[in-house]
Amino acid sequence: MKERVDIDARIAGRVRSLRAELGMTLDELAARSDVSRSMISLVERGESSPTAVVLEKIATGLRVPLARLFDDAGAAPSPLARRQDRSTWRDPQSGYVRRNLSPANFPSPIQMTEIVLPAGARVAYETGARDITIHQQIWMLAGELEVAHGKERWRLGPDDCLAMELRAPTAFHNRTRKAARYVVVVTSDRGARRGR
Repeated sequence: MKERVDIDARIAGRVRSLRAELGMTLDELAARSDVSRSMISLVERGESSPTAVVLEKIATGLRVPLARLFDDAGAAPSPLARRQDRSTWRDPQSGYVRRNLSPANFPSPIQMTEIVLPAGARVAYETGARDITIHQQIWMLAGELEVAHGKERWRLGPDDCLAMELRAPTAFHNRTRKAARYVVVVTSDRGARRGR
């Protein structure tokens, strides 16, 4: 449970610092993200365990990919990320587990994340159009995954790789009885500023 508290505190600090970097008020972020001011305030104080869907909306309002909310702002920038320094986060709604693979605070436009989506689980991100361009690739390591992006649909199996630009609502669904494990690689036109 301690790791959960630590990751919630990390998310809280990142949301606060990214919002401050943009000079944005809570009300402005609420309007841009379609998340209530009170929920954002709870997230920034580390008093909420928000779902991946809520965090993705906040990230979109802050003009960053979701993975940026999980960076350790206190870590010294380094080109190397060690296995023991990575933490995991579990979505309280779907049970999916994510682990940032990329070095924290290193000024790179690329962010890699490992995801494990449990059997039968589904995650649907409602955000479509964004203020920044985000490219995403999904590389399947094990299991099967259905990906929907707007009206497009794909079924991915082991070693498949799907590339897309995030510009429509996106959903991930594991219809099988086994966990799906995959790596998500994201780049954005704001990515090189991630060290702030």
